[in-house]
Amino acid sequence: MERLILTNGNVIRPTRIESGMAVVCRNGRIERILPGNGVTPEPGDRVIDARGGYIAPGFIDMHVHGGGGYDFMDGTVEAFLGVAETHARYGTTALVPTTLTCTDEELYRVFEVFREAGRCNKRGARLLGLHLEGPYFSHRQSGAQDPHYLKTPRREEYGTILEVAPEIIRWSVAPELDGALEMGRELRRRGILASVAHTDAVYDEVVRAHEAGYTHMTHLYSAMSSVTRRNARRYAGAVEAAYLIDAMTVEIIADGVHLPEALLRFVYKFKGADRTALCTDAMRGAGMPDGESVLGSLRNGRRVLIEEGVAKLPDRSAFAGSVATTDRLVRTMVGAAGVPLVEAVRMMSLTPARILGLDARKGSLDEGKDADIVVFDSRIHVVTTISEGHVLYTE
Repeated sequence: MERLILTNGNVIRPTRIESGMAVVCRNGRIERILPGNGVTPEPGDRVIDARGGYIAPGFIDMHVHGGGGYDFMDGTVEAFLGVAETHARYGTTALVPTTLTCTDEELYRVFEVFREAGRCNKRGARLLGLHLEGPYFSHRQSGAQDPHYLKTPRREEYGTILEVAPEIIRWSVAPELDGALEMGRELRRRGILASVAHTDAVYDEVVRAHEAGYTHMTHLYSAMSSVTRRNARRYAGAVEAAYLIDAMTVEIIADGVHLPEALLRFVYKFKGADRTALCTDAMRGAGMPDGESVLGSLRNGRRVLIEEGVAKLPDRSAFAGSVATTDRLVRTMVGAAGVPLVEAVRMMSLTPARILGLDARKGSLDEGKDADIVVFDSRIHVVTTISEGHVLYTE
């Protein structure tokens, strides 16, 4: 395989920026990072000039449903590839396809298509594994999830799913449901990320869940309990538990709409860049113009309206999904929340890699790691995306 050399760039490392550097890649891995004047291209090398911009680790989206007019719940290879290729244009080098609550038939179809799409995916962000969002959620916190398909965890059901689909790498569950703690222990035993989501749990219930294996919070603040009253007494909810349990990691939809500037700053201040991952939670409208769209599959999905940078229910009573891309998340954290660029990039790369257990080979620009790289300018406008040494997108 030819060498790939990126020159004339400011390399973003986990804690600093190194100016005037070059990154040399071979066989899909980063071979060397050195001063730009220390590398001499040879015949056959492919050279990409960063033109004084930033050379950063590829963005990892650990929670995404769709984009480019496609949704993973469409259940087709075309949809999987369409989503992967759409998000690659915005700097995503790897992503975790995420399901919605649905029929068993639709869910098992997604498993089959994921495998086929993985074999065909040559131009899109790498498909890391599957994230099941539901169906074990609280009815009170179902959000845009279809309440008709919500269930309580039963070992015989989720056990069968886990045996059939070893590609599952994370599962979001409401931990207060009967059977959820046992499920958390099983997910932990299998090395699958167990995440708290769409939950009406109080603090003590989240603490027990954390002890049982739930180590992450899905889209913090969205569809989860906060301080509530029960029989005149106040109880801390899942949101407060996220802050009080130091080891709990969180993800946020940092599009500036789901969480306003003040809350983005609050999360960053109290959880920090190493415990906070950015995620798009994007539906099919990401990368598409405003107008009507569908959340979930085209056959059984819910009609939504895209406007003002977010998807809404048709009556505009609530948000129905994100249309964010990963570059937008980084821009928002830097421009609106005042987070240093190095840390905002880390929240979009190394932190999700660590949470997913992939940081030995992804998430940062280090020699020996996968050549997952994004080049962007001073406006965080993506000009080149590279996944495992393959150029997926370039202007």
